[in-house]
Amino acid sequence: MKRTLAFGGIAAGLLASAAIAAPAHADSVPSVNLANTNLAAQQVAQYWLGQAKANLVNATPYTAETTVSAKHVSTGGVSADDKAGVVGSSGDQKASTGTSKNVNLPKTTGKVFFTGADGKPHWCSATALQSQYKNVVATAGHCVYDTKSNATTLDNWVFVPGYYEGKTPWGIYVGKTAYTHYDYSVYEDGDRDYAFVTVYNGVIPTEGGTSGGKYESRVFHSKWDAYKELKKLQADKTTALSKLTVVPVYERSSHSGGWNNGGSHNGSWNNHSTPAPSQTPKIVGYKVVGFKVSIALKDVGTLGANVGGQGLAYNQKIGTAVFEFGYPSGSHPDGNYAFTGKTQKWAYGKTFKASAPSMKAEELVGIKSSFTGEGALGSSWLYRYSSAKRLGYLNGVTIAVSDTDGNGRIDTSVSPYFDGETLAVYKTAQANWSGKIV
Repeated sequence: MKRTLAFGGIAAGLLASAAIAAPAHADSVPSVNLANTNLAAQQVAQYWLGQAKANLVNATPYTAETTVSAKHVSTGGVSADDKAGVVGSSGDQKASTGTSKNVNLPKTTGKVFFTGADGKPHWCSATALQSQYKNVVATAGHCVYDTKSNATTLDNWVFVPGYYEGKTPWGIYVGKTAYTHYDYSVYEDGDRDYAFVTVYNGVIPTEGGTSGGKYESRVFHSKWDAYKELKKLQADKTTALSKLTVVPVYERSSHSGGWNNGGSHNGSWNNHSTPAPSQTPKIVGYKVVGFKVSIALKDVGTLGANVGGQGLAYNQKIGTAVFEFGYPSGSHPDGNYAFTGKTQKWAYGKTFKASAPSMKAEELVGIKSSFTGEGALGSSWLYRYSSAKRLGYLNGVTIAVSDTDGNGRIDTSVSPYFDGETLAVYKTAQANWSGKIV
């Protein structure tokens, strides 16, 4: 889904004229289960680790490419709702004093992988946050909530810090519960397009732990019933099946090697191969075929214990300098393909006020950045980033990009403004334990 937005000054309307909302309290923060049992979480991990990590390797940047036509907001716009503050990272530090080109990239940054409404694997950028149980990931709200198909959440959601071409250096962390602002989950309010997700302990496959084999369902009389079974199997997170498809079952002839009733195939897949035209066999039914995945998993501990966790900054003044970290991918409007999405990149800029009424966003902040939209979604904005400690304070997440001067090159990233209500959502998420899946 490519979302092209008219991006300009403050628009007259309900959101512009509404009274300031009361802060989000813990009992009003929506939460949605992503994988609420150990078994379900194990199957999600197996989905990504099976078949030599084919789903990870073949994943593409999320198709919700968001490009906006942007300009600064000179009056009005976002403002702090209270005093500025920070929540400590896993190693608090002094403010960065320069824009050195030798920036050490944070270990906390990685990709979140999920299956989209199209049933295919996709990814966004994300980062690990410091929390009570060392188990929180922050990203854009639309990298968790499926605004494309209006399903509750994206499926098979995992976080992989430091991901690179199939490598998972600190393991895979299956999402347990997603937390967001009420206005985003209910109204898709762009001013609150962020999510904090608790994840289980990380897992890696044990040596020689991958096994499986072919899967075949029983024979169904109608193609409709077979597709109904396929959708049921795809939705069932207690099974680890992949590459599911519906195939016809042909009647065998009485001749040796010919086609007879597909119900007596004894586990063979040969009877769904299309016969020669001269044989013109009868289709006697349909079945679902695919592959089983069974992987022995090993616990590698909490996310924070392995990569640390960024702090959180809120109600910071406009004009604050931040580093942006993520995996940008996708072309500029002029067709130039500057980023591959394979490796982590960074940008540096000072925040300014922005607005995008067409995405229900009146109070955004922007920074100058060449990150292109696909892949950059969910990138972390880190305030007071220490290159030595690779830690800072999360002060935004990229939800859109823009070419502000019309030269065909993306030059701006935008984020919701992190305020006291953002802090309340984070506090709700960080207080919840996830535990192990194996």
